[in-house]
Amino acid sequence: MPDNGYRDYSLTGPNAKASLLGNAEWYASPAPRKRIKELTKRSDRLALTNYGTWLGLVVATGALLVAVWGTAWAWPVALVYGVFYGSGADSRWHETGHGTPFKTRWLNDAFYQLASFMSLRNPHLWRWSHTRHHSETVIVGRDPEIAFPRPPSIRDWVLNLLYIPAITKELGKMVRIALGTLTDAEKSFLPESEWSKTFAASRAQLMVLAAVGLAAVGLQSWLPLFLIGLTTIYGSWLHHILAKKQHAGLAEDVPDHRMNSRTVYLNPFFRFVYSNMNYHVEHHMYPMVPFYNLPALHDEIKADCPPAYSSLWACYREMVPAVMRQQADPNHYIRRPLPAGAGAAPAYERPVIAAE
Repeated sequence: MPDNGYRDYSLTGPNAKASLLGNAEWYASPAPRKRIKELTKRSDRLALTNYGTWLGLVVATGALLVAVWGTAWAWPVALVYGVFYGSGADSRWHETGHGTPFKTRWLNDAFYQLASFMSLRNPHLWRWSHTRHHSETVIVGRDPEIAFPRPPSIRDWVLNLLYIPAITKELGKMVRIALGTLTDAEKSFLPESEWSKTFAASRAQLMVLAAVGLAAVGLQSWLPLFLIGLTTIYGSWLHHILAKKQHAGLAEDVPDHRMNSRTVYLNPFFRFVYSNMNYHVEHHMYPMVPFYNLPALHDEIKADCPPAYSSLWACYREMVPAVMRQQADPNHYIRRPLPAGAGAAPAYERPVIAAE
């Protein structure tokens, strides 16, 4: 994330030195300790029900795609298969990366590796990137996952909703890391002890993709690539439409997830694909709560949080004008209202670091 003329979002610039760690305490909505302990309990049964259903849908729609390949039905079936494969996997690498869905560790690890490959993400790099994202959420110069630096590029903003620039970046990153190269930004959050595993993971992923490509050449058919590989590109769009609303247009540099994250009510299908990450304030505030317990956590703390958006449309209706306004006024952001009686947002002023 380069210096864009407003602020330096890079992880190696002067803002990287202005860490919140040790300087501010993140706000957490009060809840009975016993209740939080109950909500953090992991369940193999609940996780396997969800993940088994998801994998069953991936296999079933994939088999249907094979059956109708070469007919007019291939395109709509590919679209459905792509959503379950690409969008469904993109939320599930995230959940298993936290280690929260399954009580049994090896199940978390196995599904994490599978979903990471299906999302074309390096499992080691992204685990540590996301750890930093949670410890310093939307802290400029510290959070490697700020999707829309200010002032935003509307072109990139729209294309990123469809995962177009991001997937080319991920594929380029996969090749670079497979060749044994990490950027200084990546080295800033990835421990050196993880480097060799990171290189090996990218090499393994490339080998699988190469095998799929060879199968496509040998069969003289696009089908293998539509089943594995291209699926991530054409099937992740729904996840990214759901995910880009997480923090866009909200406050930066505040140790309060109520101000920099959103909770949005979604329909059951979107919640299934997205693994309940629409409860995003709750997820950031209590990241060890499994996705299947987030609705209950929402009920527990909603009186202390800004009102949830009533729908995806309601969220975008507020977010898009704010992002467009940030083109001319990068200091603009949406100030989320707190209900009467809610805890006050922490008073915090980030240290000003002189440009080097």
